[in-house]
Amino acid sequence: MKKILFAAMIVALALSQSSCVSTKKIKYFQGADSVYAQAQRIQQMYEMRIKPADQIMIKVHCSEPELLEVFANDVTMGTSGRTSSSYMGSATANAVGNYYGYTVTNEGTVILPALGEIYVMGLTIEECARLIEKKIQEKNLIRDPGVTVTFLNARVTVVGAVKTPRVVNLTSERNTVIDVLAQCGDLDDTGLPKTLKVFRENNGERTMYDLDLTNVNVFESPAYYMQQNDLIYVEFNKSKNIRKSSFYTFLGAGSSILALVSSIVALVYTLKK
Repeated sequence: MKKILFAAMIVALALSQSSCVSTKKIKYFQGADSVYAQAQRIQQMYEMRIKPADQIMIKVHCSEPELLEVFANDVTMGTSGRTSSSYMGSATANAVGNYYGYTVTNEGTVILPALGEIYVMGLTIEECARLIEKKIQEKNLIRDPGVTVTFLNARVTVVGAVKTPRVVNLTSERNTVIDVLAQCGDLDDTGLPKTLKVFRENNGERTMYDLDLTNVNVFESPAYYMQQNDLIYVEFNKSKNIRKSSFYTFLGAGSSILALVSSIVALVYTLKK
């Protein structure tokens, strides 16, 4: 009787633990307490650089609005308040919301009013703005121009084991993979934080990065800071289908019943003694 009771309790315990997951598999940033006991310098460059097919918004401004007349053929370049549409037919100007963005060609250029074709691929938006200012000055259009450049279509796609797979618009140049996952509701119950994959296109090549969110060294990954058009894939736990199957449901219920029966038998056996 003792052997049977002992065996039943062991089986019940094993079954009850079958759905448990070690915290080592799901806890983010393990080892951070020791690694970041002192401040660590951020090594990665997180600035996004302009790529083909990007859409950028360009605004020119100066202290003498009349000098912006040369750019007033476009609703985006120039802040003179005019809304002329004579330049909107250009293949490089495309509507994005209430703005007109210039699409970077496969050759890495944009064509701007009064300035012509400018090579911008590989530049940060700050570098792009300074380059356009220089071109304006070289053509003696404005002596002291100010140029602002922003991304219009910077986004990241998130698929796999997250609560809300979606396309996330990047709100700044310093969006991290954690920022993006948070906007998707974080990983769902079947997601594996140890096996995230980030696919990135750059200079005509596609690169894959493996991220382990449970490891504090994830902060040092080149893919920790997001770039426009990144694709994040969160792998599913291999037991996902088993967890959703009727067998798994039966197994869970069976373990509970067996544990209850074992407790009753143990109690009866104790009372009889």
